[in-house]
Amino acid sequence: MEADVKVDNMVLRRLAQNREAARKSRLRKKAYVQQLESSRIKLKQIEQELERVKQQGISINGHLGDHINGSGAAAFDMEYGRWVEEQNRQVRELRASLQAHLTDSELRILVDNAIAHYDELFRMKGAASKLDVFHLMSGMWKTPTERCFMWMGGFRPSELLKILTPQIEPLTEQQSFAVSSLKLSSQQAEDALSQGMEALQQSLVDTLAGGSLGAPNVANYMGQMAMAMGKLGMLESFVHQADNLRQQALQQMQRILTTRQAARGLLAMGDYFTRLRALSSLWAARPRE
Repeated sequence: MEADVKVDNMVLRRLAQNREAARKSRLRKKAYVQQLESSRIKLKQIEQELERVKQQGISINGHLGDHINGSGAAAFDMEYGRWVEEQNRQVRELRASLQAHLTDSELRILVDNAIAHYDELFRMKGAASKLDVFHLMSGMWKTPTERCFMWMGGFRPSELLKILTPQIEPLTEQQSFAVSSLKLSSQQAEDALSQGMEALQQSLVDTLAGGSLGAPNVANYMGQMAMAMGKLGMLESFVHQADNLRQQALQQMQRILTTRQAARGLLAMGDYFTRLRALSSLWAARPRE
C-alpha cells in the first residue's frame, strides 16, 4: 500500500515537472516568436528609412551649380571638375596681375574672388556630403597623387601653411608670430579631429564585433546594425568640421597678410595643387615594361 502511494507521488511529481517544463518551453517559444516579430518590425523600419533616404538622395536639389539628380557623387565630380577649371583660370589671372604690378586695390578684387571660390568649394562639399560622405572621404574626386596627401576629405591646413610660408616672405615680426600661432592652432585642431575619428572607428569595431560573431541572432544583428548606422552618420560632422578648419585657415591668412602677399600665397597654393595633378598625369603616362 505504501509502495503504491510512493509510486503515485512520483508519477504526480513527474507529471508536474513535465507540465512545468512544457509551460516554460511554451513561454520560451512565445518569447522567441515575439523577438522574431520585433526584429522583423525593426528590419522593416530600417528598410523604410533606407528607402526614404535613398529617395531623398535622388530627389534633393542641391545647389552644386546644377540641380543634383541621380548620383550625387557623379554630379559632385562634374561640378568639381568645373571648379578646378575656374581655379586654373584664376591662377593664370593672379600670375599675370602680379607680373604686371597692378595696384593693391585691383589685386584685392582678385584675392577676394579667389577666397570666395574656395568658399564655394566648401559649400559644394557640404551639400555633397549629405548625399555620399564616403565619396568625399575616399577622395575619388581627386587625382591619385592628391589622395596621398588627403586628410578628412581635403588638405591639412597646417601642412599647407608650412608650404606657403616661404612663398609669402618676408613677413613682419607680428605677421610671423600670427602665422606661427595659426599653424599651431591648426595642428592642434587637426590632432583633435584625428583622435575623434580614431575613437569613432574603434567604436564601430566594438559595435560590429559585439556578441558572438559565429552564432547568428536576428535581434542582436539588427540592433548592432542600427547602432553602427547611427555612428556612421557622424562622418558627415567630421568632414564638415575639417572643412571649417580649412576655410578658417584661409580666411585668417587673408587677414594676416597684405593684399600682395595674399595674392602670392593664393598663386603658390594654386600652383602646388596643379603640380600634384600634373604629377598624377605623368605617373599614369610613365613607360611600363
